[in-house]
This record gives sequence, C-alpha cells and structure tokens, in this order.
Amino acid sequence: MAKKISNTASTLQLNFEQDKPKRKMDGAVLYRIQLIIAAFLFLIGTLLLVSFGSSFFVGVSDQSEVERGVVDTIKGSDIPIKNFAGLLGAKIAHFFLFKTFGWSTLLLIPLFYLSALKVGFKKEIYSLERLSWQVLFYILWFSLLAGFFVFSLDLPHSIGGGVGYFVNEKLYQLLGYLSIFVIGFGGFVFLVLFYQLNPKKAVVAAPLAAEEEEEEEEESLFIDEDGPAVHVDNDDLETFRPIVPPVVEEIVPVVVAPVEIVPEPVVAEEKKEDDLDFTYKVADVADEVIEEEPTPVSREIKANDLVEQFGLYDPTADLPKYQFPTIDLLKEYDQKNQTSQVTMDELKANKEKIVETLLNYGIGIQKIEATIGPTVTLYEIVPKAGVRVSKITSLEDDLSLSLAAMGVRIIGQMPGKDTIGIEVANKNREMVPVRAVIGSEKFQKSTFDLPITLGKTISNEIFVADLAKMPHLLMAGATGQGKSVGLNMLLTSLIYKKHPATLKFVLVDPKKVELSLFNKLERHFLACLPDSAEAIITDTKKVVSTLNSLCKEMDLRYDKLKDAGCRNIKEYNQKFINRRLNPNEHDFMPYIVLVIDELADLMLTAGKEVEHPIARLAQLARAIGIHLVVATQRPSVNVITGTIKANFPARLSFKVMSKIDSRTILDAGGADQLVGMGDMLLSMGSEVIRLQCAFVDTPEVEDICDFIGNQQGYTSAYLLPEPDSEEMGGQDRGDFDPSDRDSFFDEAARLVVMHQQGSTSLIQRKLKLGYNRAGRLIDQLEAAGIVGSFGGSKAREVLVKSETELEEILKNL
Repeated sequence: MAKKISNTASTLQLNFEQDKPKRKMDGAVLYRIQLIIAAFLFLIGTLLLVSFGSSFFVGVSDQSEVERGVVDTIKGSDIPIKNFAGLLGAKIAHFFLFKTFGWSTLLLIPLFYLSALKVGFKKEIYSLERLSWQVLFYILWFSLLAGFFVFSLDLPHSIGGGVGYFVNEKLYQLLGYLSIFVIGFGGFVFLVLFYQLNPKKAVVAAPLAAEEEEEEEEESLFIDEDGPAVHVDNDDLETFRPIVPPVVEEIVPVVVAPVEIVPEPVVAEEKKEDDLDFTYKVADVADEVIEEEPTPVSREIKANDLVEQFGLYDPTADLPKYQFPTIDLLKEYDQKNQTSQVTMDELKANKEKIVETLLNYGIGIQKIEATIGPTVTLYEIVPKAGVRVSKITSLEDDLSLSLAAMGVRIIGQMPGKDTIGIEVANKNREMVPVRAVIGSEKFQKSTFDLPITLGKTISNEIFVADLAKMPHLLMAGATGQGKSVGLNMLLTSLIYKKHPATLKFVLVDPKKVELSLFNKLERHFLACLPDSAEAIITDTKKVVSTLNSLCKEMDLRYDKLKDAGCRNIKEYNQKFINRRLNPNEHDFMPYIVLVIDELADLMLTAGKEVEHPIARLAQLARAIGIHLVVATQRPSVNVITGTIKANFPARLSFKVMSKIDSRTILDAGGADQLVGMGDMLLSMGSEVIRLQCAFVDTPEVEDICDFIGNQQGYTSAYLLPEPDSEEMGGQDRGDFDPSDRDSFFDEAARLVVMHQQGSTSLIQRKLKLGYNRAGRLIDQLEAAGIVGSFGGSKAREVLVKSETELEEILKNL
C-alpha cells in the first residue's frame, strides 16, 4: 500500500522533479556546473553594482578615458581611472548609463543576483522568466519616461540615457508635449496584458480535505461571493515548485499551495472568524490608507479660502476709475468715401481685357469672377485644361499694360481653390476709416490676448489678429507708403482693448517725431528705464540699455514662471488672480510690446549691440509676454539680417521700391507692385494676405492720448530692471567672426554638446585633427558661447545643454 501511495505522490510532483538528471554520476557534474554559472552571474551583478555606484561619484573624471577607441585603450594612458571597477567598469557604466538606457539599467543588478540564487541554490523568490520580461520592459519604459523630462527640462543626460533622449526628441518633433501620453499608454498596455487584469472573480483552489483540516491549514484561500476575489495567475502558481516527499501517509492534492508560498499580506491569523469579516477588514484598511495620504490640494483649499474672503485678485484695482477711450473720439467720414466706387462697366471692361489678353497668348478661360475690395479687385479665373499656371503668372507686365492699371499682381493658385487670382487696382479706391474698423463687431467681440486690427481684406472683411500668437511682427515700407499710419493703427487697436494694468509699451523712436504723440500715455501704458528722462527712447545708447533691460526682464519672468510651475504668462497670471501664488515673491505680469519705428538707423549706429538682444528677445520672449514690432523703410539684408528675420514669422510690407526688397521682407515678390497709401501684404507662414490699412489721422491719435492722459494714472511709468554691466560689455562675443570660423566648427560643436564635454582631446580623436587646429576650434566654441572658459586640467563646461538649442545658435551665426 505504501508503495502505491509513493507512486501516486510521484505522479503529482511538478516539473522540477522531471528536470533532475537520470544518472547519479551526471547529477554531481551538473551541480558543479550550476554553481560555477551561479558564481559567474553573481560576479556580473557585483561588477555592475560597483561600476554603476562609482560612476555616480567619479563618472565625470573618467569621461575622457571612456571615449577612447580600442587601439588607444590598449596603448594605455597616463590619466588614472577613478572608477572602483577600473577601466572596464567605467566603460560599462558609460555604455549603460549614458549611451543606452540611463538609470533604469540599475534593475539589471537584482536580476543577476536573483538568477544566481535560482541557478546555484534552487531558490526562486519570484518567477525568473516573468521577472526577466518585467525588467527588460521597465528598463526601456523608464528610459523613455526619464528621457521625456530630460528633453523637456534639460536635466542630466544620463538619467534617461541616449535611447530615451533620442526617442523623445523624435516624438517631440512629431507630437510635442503629447508624447508623454504615448509613453504612459505604452506602460498601461503592458500592465494590462502582462498581469492579465480581469474584473471577474477567480477561484484559485478548493480544499479537498475535511472541515477540521480547513481550519488548521493557513494556506487555504477564503473567497467571499459578495466580497473582492483574490486572483492568482496560473503562471504564478507554476513558479513555486515544492518537492513532494516520496512517501506520504495521506494523499494531499498538490494544487493547494504550501505554507511557504502564502503571501505575507494575508491577515487571517489576527482574525479568523469568517469571510465577511476578512473582506470588511480589507475595506477598512483601504479607507485608512486613502485618509492618511497627503492631500496635494491643501494649497488650493487655502487659495479658495482667500478667494472667498477677499475675492479674486483684480489687477485693475490700482486704477478703478479708468475709462476706455470711446468710439466718439474717432472721426466719422462721409458714407460715400466708405463705399467702393467700382462700377459694373469697369468690371465688365476689365474682364474682357483679361480674357482678350490671355487669348492673345493662347490661353483659354472657362470662367471668370470678380471680388471688389477697398483698393483692388480680385479676378479669379479658371483656365482651360492643359494650361500651365506658370504660363499665366509670367504675363503680369502684359496684363498691366493691357488694363492700363498700376499694381496688377498675379497670385497664382488661390489657397484652397482651383482658380488663379489676378489683382487689379481700382480707379477710385475706397478709404477705410479707423472708426469703421475699431467699432466693428468682429473687433469689439474678439477674445484675443493682444487683439490688433489693421484694416480690411480684399473681400471687405475686417482683419483682426492676435499679436500674442504671431508672436512678433516685422514691418517694412518705403517712405510715404503708410508705415507710420500702420504703427499708429496697431497701437490704437491695442489701447482700445487693453487696460493699462495688463499692457505696457516700450517705444523706440530714433526719428524722435513719429511716436511722440504717445508721450502723454507715460503714466498709463509706457515702460522705461528707471533713470530715463523721457518714456519714449530716442537716444541710441538708451536703446541698447533698454533692449538689455528687456532681456533681463525676460530672464526674471522666466524664473518666476519656473517657481510657479507655469509654462506661459497666461497660466501664471491666472494663478496669481486665483491667489495661488505668494504675493511676496510673485506679482501680476503685464504684456510688454516693444515698438521700434526705424531699425535701419539703429543698425547703422549700434549694429551688433542692437541685433543680439533683438534676436534673443525674438527667440525666447514669447512665453513671458514680451512681443516685438519692428519697422524699417530700408528692408535690405544688412538691416534685416538673417538672425533677425528667422525669428519673425509674421511680416508686413507696404509698397517697396524693388523686387529685391520685397523678397527680403516677404521671401516673395509682389510688394513692389502695391499701389501705396496703406496697401500692404501680410505674410503669416505660407499664406500672404493683401490688406488695406485703416486710416488713423494725427488729430485722432492726439484725442485718444489726451482722453487717457487726463485720467488718473500710476505715479510713474512701468520701470524696467537695470541692465547688467556684463550684458552691456559682452554683446560682440569677443573677437569671434562667424564668417571666419573653421570648416569643422559645426561638427565640433555638435560633438561637444552631444558628449557634454568641452575637451580638445575629444575633438582631436573624433575628428582626427591635430592639436593646434583642435585648440583653435575650442577657442572659437568659447567665443561663440558654446563652451566655457579654460579651467585648468578639467574639461571646459558646456554651456549649451541640448542639440536643439545648439542648432538654433548655429542657424543664427
């Protein structure tokens, strides 16, 4: 009988018994091999532990050595390795922590230790196969997650490793900050699939012994039909492989887990009454955990109490009686001047001339339609099949001669349509008064942060745009073509919509007379330096100081946004209004609009001293509410340089004198074909819009300024911070001449930023250059502001922390 029982028990044993070698001689050899493998795995885990641990403290010192090639490594070096695991440990740590997956590779250490424990001593705390898959996934997932914050917040590169940074860089180009949701979704999918989450109740095991045996066995699983069910996967049960004794007195099913594998959280020992009590106890513990968690909304609760007690913060409370200028201050013109004077006879004659002229060149027309605008009429034609668009666009001068009209402009294909546009100037043009534009429903009901209206489109619609989204505007136009009127129109529209507490102007007027009308707004809308005698800046030296002061204001605002955890000025001000920011450390930020009336004169007298801060503001100042409006009457390449032009996506051009000037300001022709007197082209990205600027007369601007200036204002103009002396003296970046830089300059800069190591030897090895040339490259990188100054035996500090920032610098050199 005992023999029968023994055989039966043997059949119930798990796979672990089947894995035993069949011959006793082979079993001893196998055991020795397993011990050797276990020791080897333990050695690898220890090597990783020492290598990684040392790298966190001395990794920077070994940076130059780990970058050496195989041949150089064999030859040796005079520089000692400080990693406790030697050169091999330094290279292993550099490979895993910097080049691949970053800090998440620390999970490999426990994996190797647990593998050694399983192979050598047959002790398996957790399924090694499942643990391996989990570790591999978490290494990749944590690398991507950390790489997102490294890329977004400029954290140390080693946190997420090279893989995490590279993948997040590509995801950011594709999705922006939404890439974090893609990474989070990947982790969620893994958790659902790997842990087989199932809302249904799972019955793990049913005891087969008698009722008195159930009370004695601690491994029994009590499942309440109404309470939460305990779910254990089959994979988890298979990981525990108990050895069943060869002879047992009673047959006990192996399905019931032994005492050793019962999870510690089971609290049946404390209270063994029934399943309902056990379920109720778990619910109480869960509730207690929720109550004990720290509440992250405590600050919000305090803010809500302040709002209930004092109300929302009102930035306009300092000027409670301020009145916005009324529409009655603007002149009302006769209705005749506000309607188009284009007659049906003129439309019909122009249509016939267009069709006839095109037929003379073998171009048939299927359809032609006209849209009458304030300055020009747009004729949209549909050519017959087989006609090339380029054949029509080349006939601009011929159509102008045939129509006997100035300002004929062929657009080409109309955006979103299958027609070709031909603009012809009206013989009797319509005037667009500022009252009709400011008083329009579209402008009055606009909810933009910085709404500006410039006039009417070619289809007689009021054009309203948001300067905060442009975010900067570059204007050009020959003398007498409406540029000053356009600036006055822009400023007037902002004054009509914004309170002095929410908007400030920095007005730069080298010509000293164009913007002088706004001098009466000093205590309401203007901002200046503390020691300025006048709020409107006319002196070139003061202009440079003011621009540097705006750069300092920008840096200070970014520091406040960082402390407040906000990404832009709109979020920051909303937090401040809701009293969620400490008023001792933060304050309400008004928008600042910098207006420069004549850039050409500043570039002629100050040059690089003006170009550098303008470019810096244009690159970075959008998020903190500083916006630029720069105007010039000479749009040549030495005035509108590539550095300035690249950061002004919105460009406005009145009539210019040549096609070269038109291409300089708009990157396209057409501005030389305008008819003047406020006729302009606005380029925002790929679309060019033709507008007729509204006419605001000097007496109207004076009346508006008098109306505001006679009201109660602040004690002084909005004061900008004093510029740093270092900023005043460091505009030219030393003697660095971008045109005289080394041919390997861009490649060396990318190499230094990628490795975050300003080392001459690094450039020598990677680019295979001589020492003298590598030294000159390092000097040029220092002059360009990419690496820091010489620091003795230590590598130079890399001032540029990301490749994206580097590419922007290289583009502007």
